[in-house]
Amino acid sequence: MEFLNGVNALTLIFAGLLLFAIAYRFYGIFIAQKVLHINAKNTTPAYEFSNGKDYVPTNKNVLFGHHFAAIAAAGPLVGPVLAAQFGYLPGTLWILIGCVLAGGVHDMVVLFASVRHKGESLASIAGKEIGKTTGLIAGIAILFILILTLAGLSLACISAMYEAPWSLFTVISTLPIAVIMGLIMRYKKNSITMASILGGVLLIAAIVGGHRLMEFKEIGELFHWKMGTIVVAITIYGFLASVLPVWLLLVPRDYLSTYLKIGTIIMLTVGVVIIHPDLQMPALTKFIHGGGPIIGGPVLPFIFIVIACGAISGFHAVIATGTTPKMLGNEKEILFVGYGAMLVEGFVALMALIAACTLMPGDYFGINTPKELYQDFILQNPGLVTVDLNHIGAKIGVDLMGRTGGAVSLAVGMAHIFDKIPFMDDVMAYWYNFAIMFEAVFILTAIDAGTRVGRFFLQEMMGTVFPRFRDKDWLPGIIITSFIFTLSWGYLVYTGNISSIWPLFGISNQLLAACGLIVCTTMLIRLDRKKYALCAAIPGLFMAVITFWAGYEQIVSIYLPKGQYLLAVLALTAMLLMLIVFLNTFRRWRVLLSRQTLELDYYGDCVKEVIER
Repeated sequence: MEFLNGVNALTLIFAGLLLFAIAYRFYGIFIAQKVLHINAKNTTPAYEFSNGKDYVPTNKNVLFGHHFAAIAAAGPLVGPVLAAQFGYLPGTLWILIGCVLAGGVHDMVVLFASVRHKGESLASIAGKEIGKTTGLIAGIAILFILILTLAGLSLACISAMYEAPWSLFTVISTLPIAVIMGLIMRYKKNSITMASILGGVLLIAAIVGGHRLMEFKEIGELFHWKMGTIVVAITIYGFLASVLPVWLLLVPRDYLSTYLKIGTIIMLTVGVVIIHPDLQMPALTKFIHGGGPIIGGPVLPFIFIVIACGAISGFHAVIATGTTPKMLGNEKEILFVGYGAMLVEGFVALMALIAACTLMPGDYFGINTPKELYQDFILQNPGLVTVDLNHIGAKIGVDLMGRTGGAVSLAVGMAHIFDKIPFMDDVMAYWYNFAIMFEAVFILTAIDAGTRVGRFFLQEMMGTVFPRFRDKDWLPGIIITSFIFTLSWGYLVYTGNISSIWPLFGISNQLLAACGLIVCTTMLIRLDRKKYALCAAIPGLFMAVITFWAGYEQIVSIYLPKGQYLLAVLALTAMLLMLIVFLNTFRRWRVLLSRQTLELDYYGDCVKEVIER
């Protein structure tokens, strides 16, 4: 294994780009044609139920921008950084393999299922494909997971913008810019290029101008908000993004943010190409067996839980059955939007891992080890003392020791790479603050889309009791459900209670990913594609087994020994709810596989059983 140490970062970049390009060209097209039988002649929900609010046919490039911005939150940035504790090799392998064979497939089949089911949620699909009871249980579990996810993402976003006026100014600036772009694209034909150029220019002006404006003391203090103020502002923004027409704020802002996200990753890639740094982190560390200061458990099974969104993520199922299917103009675009966006996110995760692993191991652990544990950590690991961390901290003007959570170490890693580019020295503080702002924008786009999807979930569930809520154009229903859902995660963020529940997100998120694959496998079997359904069933079953294993380890080895009984109960509850869904699904598989007769469905396909769309 020694020959894998000191690998150049360029090697990983080229390997990742090559693998993702081959995967899209061959495996992605195979899934689209052979597994899903995508048909461009079918009318999508965006046209069938077009209402100018939620169901809006959208240009595929704009929709790609929205979808990528919505799915790519903290996961592909923070997860790989935390997983660097195990060395660069486990994270690299899981990102590359998981993204191609699991994450991309998951996003495609879930998006396909929702498009064929009127753009409805995963819980609604489960209710129709498996049974109403299963759909209800899945709905409760998904809603619970989504509230935890958005509250946790909000905390990460607040942490990035707190005491960072430049970041706050830039994030706020994206709102009026997005509205301008939305109005142009809505009311002026063939204006996407013009709106894109205008939005890009205004975004650059906001980034550069914001940095200059914050040098004025009065303006800097104006954007130096307290944490409680930021919480309220994010909650209000989530409500507005959920209620306003999707074309006015949500889609153009996510599309605009995609410029910043992909642009920054390209900049980081170019920086690595120019300076071609070696990976300072070894291929494997001693912590693969457990006992690390960041992740207490061993590399197996926790690597599959820590790196979620960069390889496969259940949160993607929420977006792929929420906003995106209601805007897809052509079934052929499922490949580009679903599989393509997942591959781009996988590359983002790979770059985040590289940025963290180019730091000296001692500096990496100095940032990510809690201060109260650092002295004991150094006594046990004397070879992992800090090397450049104090010098970097002095240049940035921030005490970097014990800044756990992954966000700071990623920002330091990015700034460290940018700072070594010719003519870019002595501006590390600039790059560090830019990276923090970049992370905040990255996360906020998942909060707005997730809140809107949460509103869809509530409307569907409340509609079973009060039918009027099923009317997606009924304004009181939209406002009531948006307010209830936004208040749910906003209250958790404001009170800070979610900070103790956040460790559950990893397990819950991957259980949801397994649920998406397994539920959609049921649909593929019903469509008489049982042989090809293995493409979804195998990664779905793998994720189910690995996540239950990780959940058991977390409860037995971490929660119970530390007396965290509430977390143990919540984790067990999430696992039991999903276990019920899985068992009911397997029963449904047996029934469908035993059927020999075929019928014609709404789309003219020969299927084992015709069900309500």
